[in-house]
Amino acid sequence: MGKGGSLSESVVKKILLSYAYVGVWIFLSFTVIVYNKYILDKKMYNWPFPISLTMIHMSFCSSIAFLLVRVFKLVEPVSMSRDLYLSSVVPIGALYALSLWLSNSAYIYLSVSFIQMLKALMPVAVYSISVLFKKEGFKTDTMANMLSISFGVAIAAYGEARFDTWGVILQLGAVAFEATRLVMIQILLTAKGISLNPITSLYYVAPCCFVFLLVPWIFVEYPVLRETSSFHFDFVVFGTNSLCAFALNLAVFLLVGKTSALTMNVAGVVKDWLLIAFSWSVIKDTVTPINLFGYGLAFLGVAYYNHSKLQALKAKEAQKKASQADEEAGRLLEEREGDGKRNESQD
Repeated sequence: MGKGGSLSESVVKKILLSYAYVGVWIFLSFTVIVYNKYILDKKMYNWPFPISLTMIHMSFCSSIAFLLVRVFKLVEPVSMSRDLYLSSVVPIGALYALSLWLSNSAYIYLSVSFIQMLKALMPVAVYSISVLFKKEGFKTDTMANMLSISFGVAIAAYGEARFDTWGVILQLGAVAFEATRLVMIQILLTAKGISLNPITSLYYVAPCCFVFLLVPWIFVEYPVLRETSSFHFDFVVFGTNSLCAFALNLAVFLLVGKTSALTMNVAGVVKDWLLIAFSWSVIKDTVTPINLFGYGLAFLGVAYYNHSKLQALKAKEAQKKASQADEEAGRLLEEREGDGKRNESQD
């Protein structure tokens, strides 16, 4: 009874911890999105410089990561050659820079709720790029599911009250670059046995992002900022915003490390609905019935995609356990045969 009680307590503790990780990630992700919207939107804080904001985030994250890895030595750096850095980390850093730049730019033109609806296309982009790079095989049922998600997002876009073509192009570009980055991490890093935690990831990737963003910043935003003599850097706003962005990176690692990437996908759907509700009730963005109907269709497609992934993971785990059981049975059989032969020789 004691053992049963302790087992149930450990299971309950594990479930509560998982919910805590999900809750922290949802809260931080929610906070960063709303905070970025607040800073960039012309009707709120009115600082419409997405490249500059992203560069502030990257410089802050780079500095903290450098202190933790090189100064305080709380995190061990990953052994990485110059060639590996140039061939793997630099392309990933470039894609990350483009993804952040475009996604932050979209907040100037689109509502938070509509951006979350467009983000439902992420599984479509990841699957399409995975098939293109031959990381996944083409499956008719999966492609049909991807088309249903796309159809739902298209209906949501049709019903959008504040539809802005340029904003949609920016957000779709951000989704495409982010999906490519996720596939490239698998191809360039995971395949080579390199695993980066959030600190080492920021240590290697964030400075690279900063450099890539510096080029467009010099030509696009720096001339405007130089002419805006009234601007004063607000350390409270940008400091807390950057701290939230850094904390979000840690929360992603905790959530995926302690649960799974699939849990994060499911939690992401919950976060999207919360953001849509917040955008409608607090920010007073217009959310139409056609918006919700279209996103509802896309949501069902994403839910089915996550369910399929879960079933595939369970099947893979069952196959792995069966294989281990067969190996164990084989070893036992060999040991018995060996014991039998030794007994025969003694006779």
